[in-house]
Amino acid sequence: MPTYFSDRSFRFQRALARNNNRAWFHAHKDDYEQYLRQPFLRLISDLREPLAQISPHFRADPRPVGGSLFRIHRDTRFANDKTPYKSWASARLYHERIKTVDSGRGQDRRDTTTSLPWRGVAIDAPSFYLRIAPGGCLLGGGLWQPETAVLRRIRDFIVENPRSWTQLTRAPAFRRKYELIGSSLARPPRGYPPGHELIADLQRKSFAATRALADEVVTGPRLLKTVSDGLRGCAPLVDYLCAALELPF
Repeated sequence: MPTYFSDRSFRFQRALARNNNRAWFHAHKDDYEQYLRQPFLRLISDLREPLAQISPHFRADPRPVGGSLFRIHRDTRFANDKTPYKSWASARLYHERIKTVDSGRGQDRRDTTTSLPWRGVAIDAPSFYLRIAPGGCLLGGGLWQPETAVLRRIRDFIVENPRSWTQLTRAPAFRRKYELIGSSLARPPRGYPPGHELIADLQRKSFAATRALADEVVTGPRLLKTVSDGLRGCAPLVDYLCAALELPF
C-alpha cells in the first residue's frame, strides 16, 4: 500500500513553526514540496475513488492551485499574528455546489487557524476536512460557523427531524470515534424553546465532527484506507446537513 507522509514531513512542519519567516521558507521550499505538498496532492488524488463511492457529489481535487489543498500562506491582514505561513497542511473535500471566489485563492484564505474553518465559499455547503500536523492530525466533516441563515435552516431541520439527528449523533459507533466540535451560544437561539430536548445542539454555532489520526498512521501504509474509512464514518453527518440545505448527497 502507498505511503505519503514521513517523519521528514513532520520535521519540516516543526522547523517551520520555529522559523516562520519568508527567508527560511524559501530556503527550504524544496523540502515543503517533496515532503508535504506533493504527498498531500497524491493523497487527494487517491481519495477521488473512495470519495466517489461515499457520494458522487463531493470532490477530491488534486489541482495544485484552486483544488482541495489549502495554501500554506496565511492571510494576515486582520490577524494579530503576522507570521506568514501555516505550520499545518490541510485540505477540504468539497461539495460540487460550492463556488470559489477568485481562482481558488478565496477558499484558501478561509483556512486561517488551527481550528477547522471549512465553511463554504459563496454558498455554505458541508465538506470533509483533513489536517496534517505533528501531534495534531485529524479528519472530519460538517459545516464550520456557517452564515446565520444557514444556521437557521439546520436548526429548523433538527427540530423537524429530531429522531434522525439523535440516532446519528448519539450512535455508539459515531461517538467512539467522532466528537462534535465548536462553540455554542450562551442562550437558546431566538425562536427556539429553551426547553427543547435538543436545545444544546440548537445552540451550536457549528455542526462539525472530527476524529484524531495518530502520527504513525499518517506516516504508515494504511493512511489511505484509514482516511477513506474515516470519511465514510463521518458521511452520515454530512448527509444530514446536505438534506437540511436541500443539497444532493
